[in-house]
Amino acid sequence: MTDTSQSALVFDAAAVQDLLSKVDALGAMRALFTELGRGQAVQPAQALTLFPNDKGDFITYLGASTGAELFGAKLSPYLVKPGKPVITAWTVLMSMKTGQPLMLCDSGELTTERTAATTALAVDHLARSEAEILAVIGSGKVAQAHLKHVLALRDWKEIRVFSPSLSGNDTLAAKWRDADARVKIVESAKLAGMGVDVVMLCTSSGTPVFDTASVSPGALVTSISTNVANAHEVDPAFLNSAEVYCDYRATTPASAGEMKLAAEAGWSATAIRGDLAELQTESCDKPSGSKPVFFRSIGLGLEDIFIARAIYDAALA
Repeated sequence: MTDTSQSALVFDAAAVQDLLSKVDALGAMRALFTELGRGQAVQPAQALTLFPNDKGDFITYLGASTGAELFGAKLSPYLVKPGKPVITAWTVLMSMKTGQPLMLCDSGELTTERTAATTALAVDHLARSEAEILAVIGSGKVAQAHLKHVLALRDWKEIRVFSPSLSGNDTLAAKWRDADARVKIVESAKLAGMGVDVVMLCTSSGTPVFDTASVSPGALVTSISTNVANAHEVDPAFLNSAEVYCDYRATTPASAGEMKLAAEAGWSATAIRGDLAELQTESCDKPSGSKPVFFRSIGLGLEDIFIARAIYDAALA
């Protein structure tokens, strides 16, 4: 780590991990979407740049906040290599007061935290107040972070977890059971979703991982993004039968895979009922309870900026 009055702080993944225990990620997302809803922040669309010769791509996530007096960007490359692709991410945080860089940090753990905290904010706004049964599809770090951030949001009576990776992996299964006594590992996504109040899809799949046909009116399904082109964890047709929300309506429909595919089949982004900025500032309707609810996040530059700001503040403290 470099720390002088003339230079920016630089944190690798290990340093970021050490600071995360001091960060209120959900609180940072609440602050972000409140500022966005009040017009104190701007969120440009994310930009996808393809590398020549099918060597991969990188996504640029930008954001600026006059409330926080910060701006910055995250660069997330997808590098095609023999065997497994290389995926990294780094965030630069800049001062709106001086125009100077404040921090450069590895974004891997931050992306996990802000993704989970954004979903948790959606769960807090969109899940029924009496919700009792929670399902998690996925078992990696992102799924684990999702569970951590939503545990205190409702009085969960049962938490079901499904992932193919849990089959035969006693160590991973034990980690999930140790996370909360209510966790029950089930054998299929179908079993996880039966009669459920909230289903959080937390995978890196580019194709559907959960059949939404059994989702009851008022139940919430949340979904996240991955680098795979047109990635979608649910059938795009689900958007026609659900009340749809997203992280930011100005940018999400142009990037979310199922929204793009549904639009090709006649669905319109005008059907989106609200986004997190509107929910935070109480400027859109909450779910009616008459249909299933779908929330889709793509990851915003402002999410990266605000979680990086929280790390920066923790480091200074």
